[in-house]
Amino acid sequence: MRRKLLAAAAAGGVALSTGLFVHFSGGVAHSGAEPNSALQPASKGSATQLPINQVVLFSSGVGYFQRQGEVEGNNRIDLSFPVQDVNDLLKSMVLQDMGNGHVSAVSYDSQAPVEKTLRSFAINLTGNPTFGGILNQARGEKVEAILQQSTTQPGTITGVIMGVEQKREAVGKEVVEAEFINLWCAEGMRSIRMSDIQRVRFLNPVMDSEVKKALETLSLSHDTQKKAVSISFAGEGKRTVKVGYVVENPIWKTSYRLVMKDKGKPYLQGWAVVENTQDEDWNNVRMSLVSGRPISFQMDLYQPLFVNRPVVEPELFASLRPPTYQGAMEKAAQQLGQAPGFGGGGFNGRAGRGPAPEADALARKSDKDRNEAREQALYLMKNNAIDPGKSVSSAAAATELGDFFQYAIEQPVSLARQKSAMLPIVTQEIDGTKVSIYNQNTHPKFPLLGLKFKNTTDLHLMQGPITVFEGNSYAGDARILDLQPKEERLISYAIDLGTEVEPVVANPTDRIIKVKITRGIVEATHKINQSKTYNVKNRSQHDRTLIVEHPYRAEFKLMAPEKFNERARDVYRFEVPVKSQGTAKLDVVEERDTLQSVTLSNTDDQTLRFFINHNVSSPAVKKALEGAVGLKNKVADTQRELAHANQQLKDITDDQNRLRANLKEMPPTAAAYKRYLEKFDKQETEIEQLREKIKQLQNQAFQQRRAFEDYLTALNVD
Repeated sequence: MRRKLLAAAAAGGVALSTGLFVHFSGGVAHSGAEPNSALQPASKGSATQLPINQVVLFSSGVGYFQRQGEVEGNNRIDLSFPVQDVNDLLKSMVLQDMGNGHVSAVSYDSQAPVEKTLRSFAINLTGNPTFGGILNQARGEKVEAILQQSTTQPGTITGVIMGVEQKREAVGKEVVEAEFINLWCAEGMRSIRMSDIQRVRFLNPVMDSEVKKALETLSLSHDTQKKAVSISFAGEGKRTVKVGYVVENPIWKTSYRLVMKDKGKPYLQGWAVVENTQDEDWNNVRMSLVSGRPISFQMDLYQPLFVNRPVVEPELFASLRPPTYQGAMEKAAQQLGQAPGFGGGGFNGRAGRGPAPEADALARKSDKDRNEAREQALYLMKNNAIDPGKSVSSAAAATELGDFFQYAIEQPVSLARQKSAMLPIVTQEIDGTKVSIYNQNTHPKFPLLGLKFKNTTDLHLMQGPITVFEGNSYAGDARILDLQPKEERLISYAIDLGTEVEPVVANPTDRIIKVKITRGIVEATHKINQSKTYNVKNRSQHDRTLIVEHPYRAEFKLMAPEKFNERARDVYRFEVPVKSQGTAKLDVVEERDTLQSVTLSNTDDQTLRFFINHNVSSPAVKKALEGAVGLKNKVADTQRELAHANQQLKDITDDQNRLRANLKEMPPTAAAYKRYLEKFDKQETEIEQLREKIKQLQNQAFQQRRAFEDYLTALNVD
C-alpha cells in the first residue's frame, strides 16, 4: 500500500478543483457534489466519516489527535478548529492517503473578518442584501428569469440585467413603490415587476460559482470562534485517509491510593485523570498517555508576516557592501560532561507546617487507653481491610517510548465532550518500609509518619497525590514527585505524635590549623567545627525507624557519623532505630576550612606577634615574620625621627616669625635688637642643618621602605 505524507498546510485561499464537497461537523463529514469542478466524484450522496480514532495525551500541555475515515475518488474534507489551535495545527499536521491517491492541497480561512472575505466575491452578501439588491450588483450579467403563471408575460425570459429601479404605481386607492428589474432581451428592453419573478438563474458559470462560494463562506462562519481547514484528496476508488495533528490540551494527571497492611507489601493503585475539552465526543478511541516533558512551544504561523525587501541599485552604480560574520559559539567535536545526579526527593507535603495542638495531650495518654485503642484498630484492620486488587485492575499496558514512558489504554475509550474520566493504570504491590521522618524545618518537635518505598512496578510513576490507607482507615495524604523504575523515594502522610525529637546545637569552635606567607600576605587556615545533636524519645508502643534529615551544605565536610544513608540535593538522611518507650541520640559533626588573609605591610605589630607566637606557625614562618617585623621597625624608627626633625624645623620657623615682628617694632640702637638679631642668625644655621637632616632621613626612609617591600614580595614561606 502506497502512503502519501504531507506535513504542512498550503497557504490560505488555494482554489480547490474537487468533485465532492465534504463538510465536517461534530466528528462526521457530510458530502455533496461541488458544481463546476474539473474533476467529478467517484460517488455521490454517501456520507464520509472522519471521526477521531486515536488520542495521545502528553504531560506537557499538548495532545496528538488522529482522525481516520474512507474517501472515494476526489474528495475535500473540511475540519473546524478553534482560532487558538490554528498555529499548532499548521506546525504539526500530518496527512496520509493510504491508497492510490495523494493530498492535493490544504487551505484554511484567513484571519480577516468574514465581511472582508464576502466583499471579495462578485456578489457581496454582506449586510443581508435584498433580492433586488443582489440582482442590481450583477448588472451586465445574463440571467434566466422564470415568472409566475399569473402574469401576462412569457413564463421564461432570458436577458442581460440593466438595473433595478423603484416605480410608483396605484394599488387600489393607494399609491405604493414597487421594484422593477430592467432586462435587455432579444426583442428589446423589458421591465418586470420583482414580485412577479419566481426565480432567477445566472447563465454565466463563473458568476454562479462566485455566489456559491460566498454562501459557503457564510456557512463556515457561523461559529466566529472557529476557522475552517479544507483538505483535498485526489485519487481513484475507496481508500483510507488519516489526519493527525498536535494541539493544546490539558495535561493528564495522576492520583494514587496506597494501602498498607500489617503483613505483606503495600499495595499501590494509580489512576490517570484525562479531560476532553473539545467540542466533539470521543467514541471508542485508542488512547495513550505519555509521561515525560517534550519541549512544546507556540509560533505565530497564522498571522501573515511581511519583511522589508532591500532596495537594489543598478549594477553600474552599486558598490560592494562589506559582509558581516557571527563568531563561533562552539568548536567541533567537543564532548560535554554530565553533571552528577542526586537520588531521592525531599518531602514537600503540607502535613507538618505547624504543631498539632493536641500533640501533648495525646502523648500523655495512659498506656491502658492506648492499648485498648490499638486492639480495636487491629480488629478493624483484620476484618475490614481494604483490598483494591479485588475490584480494580489496570486498563493500561506500559511501555518505554524513547526517553519517555507510555501508558497505552488496552480498551477503547469513549468520553463525551467537556467531560473528564479516571482510568486505572497501576494496580500492583510495591516494596516499602514504614518509617518516621524528621526535618526541623518541617516540624520542630515531631517527625512525620511515612513510607520508604521502592518503585518495583517497572513503570514510570508521574508526580501526583497519594491517599494513604492503613487497613480500612484513612491515614493521610502524601505527594510524590516523578519516580523512575527501581528508584527509591520517601513519602509522609501524618504527624508522628508518639515520637519527639529535640535538636541541640553546640557553640561552634574555631581553630587555626595552618599559617603560610605568600608574597607578603599571611594566609591563616581556620578549621570551623559545628555540631548538632538530635535527642529522640519514642513514647509509642511500636519500635520506630527514624530518618533524620540534616541540612546539606557543600562547604562543610561531614565528620560524624562516618556515613550517611543517603544524600538528596539539600539534606543528608540518617537512619536511627528507636525502641518502643526508648531513647536514642544522633550526633552530626561538620567542619569547614576558611582562609584569613593579612597583608604584612598594613598590619600592626600585635597581629604579627600573634602569628609569631602561635604554635601552628612553622619555624620558617616565624623567622620570616621576625625579619619582616625588624624591617618594619626600622622604617617606623626612621619615620619617627623624620617627623621629629620636621617638628623642630616648624618650631624654629615659627620663632623666626616672632623675631621678625619684634625687630620691625624695635629701634636698632636698643640692646634687645642686637640680641634678637644674633638669635635670628643662629636659627638660620639650624634651619640649614635641619633641612639637610630631613633630606637624608627621607632618603633613608625611602630606601628602608623599598627594602621592606622587596622583602615581602619575595617572601613565600609555608
